[in-house]
Amino acid sequence: MKPLKYFLLLTILATFLGCGAYSFTGVQDLGDAKTFQVNYFQNNAALVEPGLERDFTIALQDLILNQTNLSLVNSNGDLVYEGEITEYRISPTTATANSTAAQNRLTIGVNVRYYNKKDDENDFEKKFSFYYDYTGSELLSGAIKTTAFEEIFERLTQDIFNASLANW
Repeated sequence: MKPLKYFLLLTILATFLGCGAYSFTGVQDLGDAKTFQVNYFQNNAALVEPGLERDFTIALQDLILNQTNLSLVNSNGDLVYEGEITEYRISPTTATANSTAAQNRLTIGVNVRYYNKKDDENDFEKKFSFYYDYTGSELLSGAIKTTAFEEIFERLTQDIFNASLANW
């Protein structure tokens, strides 16, 4: 039975060691990168929502903290995210028979510059945008606004994460 035990042990070790590092979030090998910084995203949209830039910056920081083992720093980060909010727009998407909005759409767009100080081949500047639809009879305030921001930020930050750190 001893050869069988050794065979099983070797098979298990080869399986785990042969696969290399694997991440359930799909994070690529970050090499020597240990830190990241998210610079404050200025709100340059034509329609300015107070606090939007702070909330978006924090949402991006939180996502990266939760899905990587990188440490957040205020300066000299190995990975740097910066940019601006370029779009905050509410527009009707469908109309009623009375020519009023049956459904409205909040769209938020950001321009992101990503710098990897350890591997500048991965640097980029890209625009990301997402939206949230709500009924035309509702005002974009309170719980509806909170839900809209959460859903939009979740999608925007995940898209930014995928573009910068995910290997897909």
